[in-house]
Amino acid sequence: MASPCSAMAYHHDSRRIFVGQDNGAIMEFHVSEDFNKMNFIKTYPAHQNRVSAIIFSLAAEWVVSTGHDKCVSWMCTRSGNMLGRHFFTSWASCLQYDFDTQYAFVGDYSGQITLLKLEQNTCSVITTLKGHEGSVACLWWDPIQRLLFSGASDNSIIMWDIGGRKGRTLLLQGHHDRVQSLCYLQLTRQLVSCSSDGGIAVWNMDVSREEHHCRKCGQAVCGKCSSKRSSYPVMGFEFQVRVCDSCYDSIKDEDRTSLATFHEGKHNISHMSMDVARGLMVTCGTDRVVKIWDMTPVVGCSLATGFSPH
Repeated sequence: MASPCSAMAYHHDSRRIFVGQDNGAIMEFHVSEDFNKMNFIKTYPAHQNRVSAIIFSLAAEWVVSTGHDKCVSWMCTRSGNMLGRHFFTSWASCLQYDFDTQYAFVGDYSGQITLLKLEQNTCSVITTLKGHEGSVACLWWDPIQRLLFSGASDNSIIMWDIGGRKGRTLLLQGHHDRVQSLCYLQLTRQLVSCSSDGGIAVWNMDVSREEHHCRKCGQAVCGKCSSKRSSYPVMGFEFQVRVCDSCYDSIKDEDRTSLATFHEGKHNISHMSMDVARGLMVTCGTDRVVKIWDMTPVVGCSLATGFSPH
């Protein structure tokens, strides 16, 4: 490679790999049927700086990407030509894409998520989602329920109801560090999240949760007005948060029952990927360790194997 690699996308059916680099270019390769050889196809001049995320659409023959040049670009994989670009005010850090509608979700370092409708040679901004107090590190789009999940450096996760057009609907707080990766399991209605300190959380999303200051009734309560704190998982607060005196007295023990399970990855997780069919999760980290987790059942995470390169 001409430059250090920064992002990658693999399309299983066509065996095509797209590798983003620090110099802003994306290189495409085709993997042989026996997986013993890769053939170079072409280079896409997608960005002027590090590529942060890549998605390939076989139906449209587009490669969509984000980069630290503060833009999202989409290029034609047949011709290799640039189709369009859209610029943001800060680094574009993560990307999700709805293949049916050609909507792109772009998270950036300012904490915003921009929803774009991509066309052949142009795009339009549908809306901007604001809720995080730190840079958005990861996104996950569920096209069935039309829910978008975002994780950020403010250690929180937000579930956005895109299909219902309600905007921010649920804040999940259970991590102690930057949320690096997300994966929503449609079959079991569970959300798996990983943070940079090695924390792994499995959230039960198949419960009726209360939407979002007293974190229960919604009143603004400062430290002078109330010293009471309590966890309130039904609203996403797995940690203890400030609540007003009357709400504190009304919270029952069963209301404090956790709606998530937490596991210790014991390494600094930077990326996570799930193989739902086989019930496996792979994590890799800045400690140069790759771990494979047995996620069957998902609520009983147990380390299957782990290895560190020489």
